[in-house]
Amino acid sequence: MSEVKTGREQWPRTLVLVPVYNHAATLRDVVQKALDQGLEVLVVDDGSTDGSLDRVADLPILRHRLPCNQGKGGAILAGAELARAAGYEALLTIDADGQHDPADAPGILDVGSSAWPCIVMGAREMETDNVPRSSVFGRSFSNFWVRIECGRTLPDTQSGYRLYPVAFLEGDRFITRRYTFEIEVLVRGCWAGLPLLSAPVSVYYPPGDERVSHFHKFKDNFRLTCLHTFLVTRSLIPWPHRRLFKGAGEEGRLPSILRPAKFFRALCREHSSDVELAAAVWLGIFVGALPIIPFGIAATVYAAHRLHLNKLAAVGAGNLCIAPFVPFVCIEVGHYLRYGSFWYDFNRHTLLEEVHHRLWEWLLGSLLVGPLLGAVGAVATYLLVRALRGRLAPTQR
Repeated sequence: MSEVKTGREQWPRTLVLVPVYNHAATLRDVVQKALDQGLEVLVVDDGSTDGSLDRVADLPILRHRLPCNQGKGGAILAGAELARAAGYEALLTIDADGQHDPADAPGILDVGSSAWPCIVMGAREMETDNVPRSSVFGRSFSNFWVRIECGRTLPDTQSGYRLYPVAFLEGDRFITRRYTFEIEVLVRGCWAGLPLLSAPVSVYYPPGDERVSHFHKFKDNFRLTCLHTFLVTRSLIPWPHRRLFKGAGEEGRLPSILRPAKFFRALCREHSSDVELAAAVWLGIFVGALPIIPFGIAATVYAAHRLHLNKLAAVGAGNLCIAPFVPFVCIEVGHYLRYGSFWYDFNRHTLLEEVHHRLWEWLLGSLLVGPLLGAVGAVATYLLVRALRGRLAPTQR
């Protein structure tokens, strides 16, 4: 009879990685708490100038110092290489600033062992003191874009408290190394076939005058913008993603069209949160405004599928842009952008039989009218869906 493993026996062989950059004041406490949990610890010093690594020189841990600051992603990848060489299967990353409590590590490892290999995020409980509003907004903003890029609804895509398979960090290719790495690694993990899971964790934010942050608002937000632009563009390209693991690719697949009732029911229900429906409406109106009338529906369905949005909502919104009103507005705006004046020489002949001479103006105008009109439709859809669901909720209890 085979022995059934329970608790810690089920955990993959895990190394706690604490990447540090100038957090000498808090590093030792974080490492000591991780050791108290019976975990093995590696500290990777990402070129600190405050002697951070010296603060843990007497503790029974692994230590590694990078010759220069490479960013958090660079430190994590360096740690993954060391973990692989030492025979570890998993890397549990904990921030060195004291924000994460190592006592939450068993919960993350329990979740990870239930579906290993996978990525597990520590979903921070943000209802605590001193939480910056920028962090709350940044988390929601990041969650939305990751949802567009890989089709997963995740609670906290900005948490640095994570469990990674070492084989994934070593086997995939990443284009970022700094703050943006933690977004890229989630999206690529999903593309590679890894389940993305979460476990609740506590979080500590010191008062503002005591908080040490290495986030640069302009540089890091610019890097995030570039990364999300790249990831969304890659999502639209019909080239298969590099899959390193099996088992996560069937999630969310529609029923066969040979079963029309189930097929259309699934179409109506897929990606149908308030934000997802609003985003689908924006997409449908934007694509519908473009001068691609013969291919508009096909383009809308394709884009909605690749961006994990509701296809029926997108196609329905695109029909709001049928001729003649929206194309006429786009041509007028495009004509003004090209010549500095509106187009007045229009009649049935010029509108219907010579419209092909106005395609350039139509395209220019649609790039302005489409996003703006889409934004109006998206906001209206969001408010309407929220109001309707708010009214229906009490009757469904």
